Amino acid sequence: METTTALLIAIPVLVVLAGILVIASARRRDTGEVIGALARETRKRDRGAVRPSDPEAKPTTGREVERAAALELKGGSKELATVGAKAPVAWVPPDEEALGVSRRQFFNRGIVTFFGLSLSGFGTAVIAFLWPQGGGGFGSVIDVGTMGDVDAAIDAGNGFAYYPEGRMYLTKYPKAALPAARTVYSQELPGMEAGYTAIYQKCVHLGCRVPQCDTSQWFECQCHGSQYNRNGEKKGGPAPRGLDRFPIQVNGSRIAVDTGTIITGPPIGTNTTGQEAEGPHCVSGGSH
Repeated sequence: METTTALLIAIPVLVVLAGILVIASARRRDTGEVIGALARETRKRDRGAVRPSDPEAKPTTGREVERAAALELKGGSKELATVGAKAPVAWVPPDEEALGVSRRQFFNRGIVTFFGLSLSGFGTAVIAFLWPQGGGGFGSVIDVGTMGDVDAAIDAGNGFAYYPEGRMYLTKYPKAALPAARTVYSQELPGMEAGYTAIYQKCVHLGCRVPQCDTSQWFECQCHGSQYNRNGEKKGGPAPRGLDRFPIQVNGSRIAVDTGTIITGPPIGTNTTGQEAEGPHCVSGGSH
């Protein structure tokens, strides 16, 4: 308890003494009193000295020398002569771009640039995807060759000629079925009358690529079991209609397919060729 009491008394006293010391030092600087490191005897001897009455007289004591130096410093320096002084140049605010950019500006501009480039690339890709391609490939008119070339490709594919650049199949259409075809089809008729059908490879159910089944001679979707005859007319499965197809252009003996025009497939129940499965199915769900 006694030690604690002593500390409680000593700490305020020390704080007060420190405050007095700080105030005294500040006051000493304000009055311009410069004592330096003079010896005690010198300070005692100078204390009783009298300042000379003649202001031009040189100081004779150390204290007077120090006071004169302090007054000179306090009074400021003498006026300096200007040599070759020129009129000040008008101030022009600097260009912000010339000073560079801050970190925040750098990141903001970088983000804006990144999003701009990303949106530009995405927009270009969308336009390129939707714009019909005039130089060949899906979305353009594809020249598949002469009728002899197409017949050879169909025979080599066991009844189905696949053209990947057009995402389509070409199959033969029997002339005996043309009377029934004229009651159902319109844009496809020129190709059918030439003996061919151009069928889009995409299943109308959920968009899977539909391969041919060599044994049944049908198109049979392996995703959900939709089945179509060789002319793309629906025979079974969940598909809502027959396969979509493309118009065929006949120029003499040459065959061209317009893959930029997709014709909606025939409705359920259409069977102009009367073709049934010619062998085992590749997927279940078909009818014989």
